[in-house]
Amino acid sequence: MIRRFLLSTTALLTVTGSGLAADLPYREPPPVYAPPVPIFTWTGLYLGGQLGYGWGADSFTVFAPAAAFYGQRFTPNGIVGGAHVGYNLQLNQIVLGLEGDVEGTGFNTAFNSGVITLRTRLPVQGSIRARLGFALDRVLLYATGGVAFAGFTHTYSSFLGYDTVNNARAGWTLGGGLEYAVTNNWSVRAEYRYSDFGTFNENTFNSAPGSFVQRHETENEVLAGFSYKFDAFGPAPIAAKY
Repeated sequence: MIRRFLLSTTALLTVTGSGLAADLPYREPPPVYAPPVPIFTWTGLYLGGQLGYGWGADSFTVFAPAAAFYGQRFTPNGIVGGAHVGYNLQLNQIVLGLEGDVEGTGFNTAFNSGVITLRTRLPVQGSIRARLGFALDRVLLYATGGVAFAGFTHTYSSFLGYDTVNNARAGWTLGGGLEYAVTNNWSVRAEYRYSDFGTFNENTFNSAPGSFVQRHETENEVLAGFSYKFDAFGPAPIAAKY
């Protein structure tokens, strides 16, 4: 009797448990969560470096006591390289920016007129420029222009003597380029600029007494560079991905 009672109770519990299990709601596994992806923007403070090649035109006229003057032109050239710092502000696809740079150069050449030898060197140069760009996501096409600075060293030598003239010049520069953001912080660029440092006079007291030289310096540059952009006001905006 007891045995029958235990078997009946076991069967009843088994049936009841199966029914309850069948009535439990089914739950799907939770969706896989992907970390948020930062939204790219050109806005921010950046700094970087650049390296390239420069070539120019050094036009000059020698004014002598006997009013014998002539115009000549030669082409200094050399490697240029340095650093830049700037800030961009992106408004939709328009990017406004301000950038400054400084470069050391191997820009030099010499010219022998038959009476006097003239040499041009450009040890250091720089600029402060505005930038106006159009962004296609991570590609930025831009124009740039502003004030250019240069420290020219000119030497004059003849059988009479030798002169060295250091001339700091300010002029204008204009150009454009293309920049590509490899990551949200690192970008690479290619740029061309033309600079004009104006016309100025230099005296040749020792090499050609009583004479002076009028010069006009211009320069072309092609540059490749990189920049690191700091996040503006903390981390960049993010977009959630599921």
